[in-house]
Amino acid sequence: MSKMYYRELYCGSPVRFWMGLALLGAFIAVGLGAAYFMEHQGHWVTGMSNQIVWGLPHVFAIFLIVAASGALNVASIGSVFGGPLYKPLGRFSGLLAIGLLVGGLMVLVLDLGRPDRLIVAMTEYNFKSIFAWNVILYSGFIAIVAVYLWAMIDRGMERFKRPLGFAAFFWRIALTTGTGSIFGFLVAREAYDAAIMAPMFVIMSFSYGLAFFIITLIAAYMWGDRELGDLRLTRLKNLLGVFVGAVLYFVLAYNLTNLYATQHHGIERFILLDGGIYTVMFWIGQILIGSIIPLFLIYSPAFEKSRWAIAAASVAVLIGGFFQIYIIVIAGQAYPMNLFPGKEVIESGFFDGQVANYIPTFPEAALGVAGIAVALALVAIGARIIKVFPETLED
Repeated sequence: MSKMYYRELYCGSPVRFWMGLALLGAFIAVGLGAAYFMEHQGHWVTGMSNQIVWGLPHVFAIFLIVAASGALNVASIGSVFGGPLYKPLGRFSGLLAIGLLVGGLMVLVLDLGRPDRLIVAMTEYNFKSIFAWNVILYSGFIAIVAVYLWAMIDRGMERFKRPLGFAAFFWRIALTTGTGSIFGFLVAREAYDAAIMAPMFVIMSFSYGLAFFIITLIAAYMWGDRELGDLRLTRLKNLLGVFVGAVLYFVLAYNLTNLYATQHHGIERFILLDGGIYTVMFWIGQILIGSIIPLFLIYSPAFEKSRWAIAAASVAVLIGGFFQIYIIVIAGQAYPMNLFPGKEVIESGFFDGQVANYIPTFPEAALGVAGIAVALALVAIGARIIKVFPETLED
């Protein structure tokens, strides 16, 4: 039988590696400068307000955190469910999951306005708060996946690999469920307050994480001049198609459920018809770019063996996923709250019944992009010093 050998990833000449790392470092430096600017000037320099308290950085953070959970899916299929084609990719799957989560948490912490208050969240817990549970879930995820990665690399830890794989699998399901439950438990917002939010975030994580995994895998083997066979890539592509279809199903179920309930007709009309930019983002960004185009590229016989079509489908999934998180976070806050359902009230001048206005600013975007740069930089450095990539993945 042929053996699988792992080797550190060298992207051609060292100059090319350090130039790529320097480019990521530049994005990170700009993002840190933006965080410093917002922290010292106050959040009035952003597009956020008393109505929109979670802005663009939160969209980036949630997007990366959700994707981090799904990026571990490949390792889970190999270790937990015994998929032989996925086992050689388990190490990189764990590394990518840690990198994406660290990038997302960096954006989340630096967007607090007072990052030092994170110490309070780490030392004093209110277990009735889903946010307190998430602090435990996020830190625990990094610890479990790190030990799981160690078990996949060290032969002496081989007997612990499967139990750790199970632990990581259930922990990441709990993590994404907790992230989705943040919105599901917010009963004051008509766009949220739905039990389907938790499972929808789980399947969203599968889709976004696998899309990130496919793009970075293709790029790594292309830059490292290594062989990547069509067989594994086709399996990953088909699996991505299943996840994209599942996300589309949950979106359909969520909106049909809201349309059935009379009290949610307002928010549904806002998102689907009268929401302006949010309606465009939903139909063009989330549905067309994030669902229909990827499904066409994945299942069309014309692109069956095209790697560029697979990469384009993965990029489209990520773009559509970003729009989906943006609609959930921003549009859900922009729609006015119904303070007294079923009652006729006299509206005041304090934005009662008005759609909140939100325009993202450059510092917010710079901080979010820096989170992605941090994730990619950690993965690049990790792949350079740890043997996570097989020398060849030929068929």
